[in-house]
Amino acid sequence: MLTKIIISNFKRFDGVVIELGNPVVFIGPNNSGKTSAMQALALWDIGLKRWNEMQSRKDAPEKSKLGTVNRRDLIAIPVPNANLLWRGLRVKETDNGDEKSSRFVLIDVFVEGVTSNQVWACGLRFAYANPESFYCFPILDKEGTPMVPPEGETPKIAFLPPMSGLAATETRLDDGAMNVRVGEGRTAEVLRNLCYQVQNKWPDKWKKIKNEVQTLFGVELGDARYIPERGEIAMSYREHIAQNVELDLSSSGRGLQQTLLLLAYMYANPGAVLLLDEPDAHLEILRQRQTYKLITDVAKDSGSQIIAASHSEVLLNEAADKDMVIAFVGKPHRIDDRKSQVLKALREIGFEQYYQAEQAGWVLYLEGSTDLAILQAFARRLGHDEAVKVLRKPFVHYVGNKPKVAGQHYYGLQEALPDLKAVAIFDRLESGAPKTDSIDCLMWKRREIENYLCTQKTLEEYAQASAQVDIVGPLISPVETEKRIAAMREAIEEIARAMETLGHISPWDADTKVSRDFLTPLFRDYFKRLGLPNLMNKNSFYELAEHVPEDEIDPEIREKLDAIVRTANSAKPRVSED
Repeated sequence: MLTKIIISNFKRFDGVVIELGNPVVFIGPNNSGKTSAMQALALWDIGLKRWNEMQSRKDAPEKSKLGTVNRRDLIAIPVPNANLLWRGLRVKETDNGDEKSSRFVLIDVFVEGVTSNQVWACGLRFAYANPESFYCFPILDKEGTPMVPPEGETPKIAFLPPMSGLAATETRLDDGAMNVRVGEGRTAEVLRNLCYQVQNKWPDKWKKIKNEVQTLFGVELGDARYIPERGEIAMSYREHIAQNVELDLSSSGRGLQQTLLLLAYMYANPGAVLLLDEPDAHLEILRQRQTYKLITDVAKDSGSQIIAASHSEVLLNEAADKDMVIAFVGKPHRIDDRKSQVLKALREIGFEQYYQAEQAGWVLYLEGSTDLAILQAFARRLGHDEAVKVLRKPFVHYVGNKPKVAGQHYYGLQEALPDLKAVAIFDRLESGAPKTDSIDCLMWKRREIENYLCTQKTLEEYAQASAQVDIVGPLISPVETEKRIAAMREAIEEIARAMETLGHISPWDADTKVSRDFLTPLFRDYFKRLGLPNLMNKNSFYELAEHVPEDEIDPEIREKLDAIVRTANSAKPRVSED
C-alpha cells in the first residue's frame, strides 16, 4: 500500500506532500490537481520500471545507468511533447540569464509505502532530454544508495479515467493495446475486452460482476463473445421488464457502462494500486453512494488500494465518515476530521468558491449584488481607477447583512488558504461593525448603501435623463423632460407626505431605510403618473449612482473604495501556470 507521495515541479505542483490511505478520496474542483497527482504516481511507476530495466542491462556503463522514458510510454499521461510534464514548461533554468549556468529543472516524485509489513521509500528524479523523451534516476539516501523498494515489493499501478461512451463495435485487443486506450481516455473501446478478459481468466469474478450489475441495475448481462469472422467482441443484456429481448451493450445506460467498467477493470488488476478518476461519473446520487461502497468492497476482496478523484458531494460525505479525504483546495491536505472547517465548507460553500478564492487571493463580502453594482458605478463616477479595476471581476460573496455568515464562509476558506484576505461592508448594524483580525469589517454610517443615492437632485436628474429614452424630436424632448421632472417632484411630495402620516422620518434622513420606505413606493408612483410600467425596481436602484451630482457624492464612498483596494493589493493571488 502507498502511504505518501511528495511531488515537485510536475505540472501544476511546485512542491506538495499528499498523504495516501486505502481508500483515499481526492476531493476538489476541476483543474485543482487531483488528476495530476494520480498522473505523478503513474510517472513514478513507469520511471521505476525503466530504471530497473537499465540496471539489468549488462552493456550499460556502471556509473551512468539512467532510465530513459519515451513520452509514448506514458500511457496514463498522453502528451504531445515531454516538456508538458514540467511545471510552467520550465525544463532548464539559468542564473540571471547566463546560458553558461544552465541546469536542468528536475521533476521529483517521492513515494512511501508498506508491502508485507515492510516500510519502503522510493524517490525518482526526471530530467528533460528532448520533446520525445526524458531521463529518470533514483534519489540517493544519506549513504549514497539509490532509494528504491526491494525487488518484487513495488505495487502495480493502474490508472482508469471515466467512461467515455461505448463504441457500437469493439475489436479484440491485446493487453498492451487496451492499456494504451485506457491511458488515453478511450475507455469506450475497451469495455467488452475487459469483460472478456475477466470472464476467461477469472470465471468466479465474472459471476460476481454479473450479480452486482443485476442488483444495481436490474439487468442480466450476457457473456462476452468473440466473433472470429469480424475480429470483434460482442456483449448483450436483458432487462427484467423484457426478459425475452436481447439488447446490445451499446444500448445500455451510461451509468451501467461506468459501473461495469469499474468492476471489470478492478477485477482485471488484482492487488494493484487503482487510480480511479471520477468513478462517480454518469451516476445519479443514489448510485454514487452504492458504487463507492461497491468499489471499496471489491478492493478489499482483491487486495487492491483505491485512490479515487472526484468532485461529488456524495463521495465526500461517504468517505468523510470512515476513510481518508484529501482536499485539493489550496495545498492538498487531509480533512477526514469531521470537525474540519474545510469539510463543513466543502459541503456548504462549494468547490468553485475555493477555486475563485485561490485565484483572487481575497474575498469581498456584501449584502447583495445591488451593493456591488453601486460600488462599481461610484468607482467610475469618482474616476477611482484602482477601484474600477479590482471591482471589475472580484471574488464577491453575498451574505445579507449578517457578519456571522461572512465569518463562517471566510474561516471555511481560510483553513485551506491561510493567506486569504477579506473585506466586508455591511449596512448599519445596531451592534456596530464586528472587530476581527481576519476580516476588515466596515459599516455604512447611514442606514444602508441606498441612502447615498437618495437626494432630491439625484432623483430629478434621473427623471431628466430618462426622458432621453423617449426623444421623438427636438421640439418634443424639452416637453417630455419637463413632464418627467414635474412627475418626479410630485411623486416625491406625495410619498414624503405619506411617510409623515405613517410616522416615518424624512426620506432624506440618514436613519431612513430608503430602499423599502421611500424609493420603492416613489418609483411606483412616478411611473404611474407617466402612464408607464415601473422600470425601476429595487434591483435597479444602482442606476441612480450615475445621476448623483458630484458635489453630493459622500466622501465615505471613496473611503470604502480605498479599503477595498487596500485589501485587494495585500492579497496573494495564485499565478497562472498555464
